[in-house]
Amino acid sequence: MDAKTGAKERFREVEKTVLDLSHRIHARPELGFEEENASRWLADALDAAGFEVQRGVCDLPTAFAARAGHGPLHVAICAEYDSLPGIGHACGHNMIAAMAICAGIAAAKAADEVGLTVHVIGTPAEEVGNASGKVLMLERGGFEGIHAAMMVHPAPVEMIEAHLIAASMFDVHYTGKEAHASAFPEMGINAADALTVAQTSIGLLRQHLRPTDRVHGFTTLGGEAPNVIPAHTSARYIVRAENIEELKDVRTKVYRCFEAGAIATGSKLEIRGGDKPYADVRYDHEISQIYQRNAEAVGREFPPLSPMMARLAASTDMGNVSQVIPSIHPMIGINSLPAANHQPEFTAHCITEIADKAVLDGALAMAWTAIDLAQQPALRNRLTHGDA
Repeated sequence: MDAKTGAKERFREVEKTVLDLSHRIHARPELGFEEENASRWLADALDAAGFEVQRGVCDLPTAFAARAGHGPLHVAICAEYDSLPGIGHACGHNMIAAMAICAGIAAAKAADEVGLTVHVIGTPAEEVGNASGKVLMLERGGFEGIHAAMMVHPAPVEMIEAHLIAASMFDVHYTGKEAHASAFPEMGINAADALTVAQTSIGLLRQHLRPTDRVHGFTTLGGEAPNVIPAHTSARYIVRAENIEELKDVRTKVYRCFEAGAIATGSKLEIRGGDKPYADVRYDHEISQIYQRNAEAVGREFPPLSPMMARLAASTDMGNVSQVIPSIHPMIGINSLPAANHQPEFTAHCITEIADKAVLDGALAMAWTAIDLAQQPALRNRLTHGDA
């Protein structure tokens, strides 16, 4: 029996378990760094499958690291399992988690035979936009010794190397002074006006941004009562750019817009976050091609992208991993159009029969890809010696 056949046999043994995990996580959505149930269920499944499991790694209670095999090539499969506020698993992290578990268990069957050590790394809080799970785990040694990393993400259609750009999320807080809005408005300092000035400035700034830059956000606090001059306002914003260097430039310009609001009104400005941004994804094209061949072998197809999907620009902390470790982050299609990621309609698509098939196909393609990395001497040498 060859290694891939053995992996497929083990894969068949855990199909029901991983689909049950996908549906359970979907039914109990948990926000970033609060994924107590999901992380426990996933770690338990890996423990039952014979993995050596460490929970609460990197001082993150809902992070975990599991490993199996003793080969010289260390491949990490990343699991994400946090949800979005209000709309649950509208990015399909329940599927990502299930695929990672299934791929890890299947690949582990052949690990010692092909010279592989399989790591399944539970990375919380991908959706938080700053100082996320992978960012903190990288800083704290959670990916030390890993030679290649991968994960598969659901999307409306199949994509090998989606356009995943750098991003920085931060909170803006203005502090002014309360006053009676009718009787003594001159005694107040209007923090709501500060935010209005800033948002107007950002609107004017857009003319001078690159077409690939993105700036978007919303007001989280606009005041307390219409007859009181607002003394406290806040907003949450994301700035994006093609790469980290361009991100620094556009973020500086946007910060100046918020500073303008403070100067114009006399309010005090505080910006929280934005200090640990997401990097753009740097794909290892050779590994991407191997994954595509394996995905096609299990029946996936990669037709040309429509104009709508070709202009996709999203962000992930897998970008930070990819800057230091050869990585892939393909998208697996669940036929959800017109619904797309981060829409409540997409949430419903993430537990359909099509989504379940995607979980299984993506998992097997990743397991086979990990095995291929170990069985191709030139590639294995490139990965283990760091001369990518």
